[in-house]
Amino acid sequence: MTPVLAASALILAFTLCYAGLCVISPFGNCRKCRGFGYALKTDRRGRLRPGKTCRRCHGDRKRIRVGRHLFNVAVRLHHDGTR
Repeated sequence: MTPVLAASALILAFTLCYAGLCVISPFGNCRKCRGFGYALKTDRRGRLRPGKTCRRCHGDRKRIRVGRHLFNVAVRLHHDGTR
């Protein structure tokens, strides 16, 4: 198998796996707070405490995946264009 064919097969496999993940689980953990919903901070004794609510997910702890967002945009564009 040539290196170009192997790379193409690897990219295709990765794309199909990510598309399947977006179908099965359209929401993933927030990348900024790692799914906690708030920033972790330490008190004076060094113990972890909840801090401010995450600005990216607004404390919901989940964000829509990029692939699912692109799929939703494509479906909405197709729906609006064929009315």
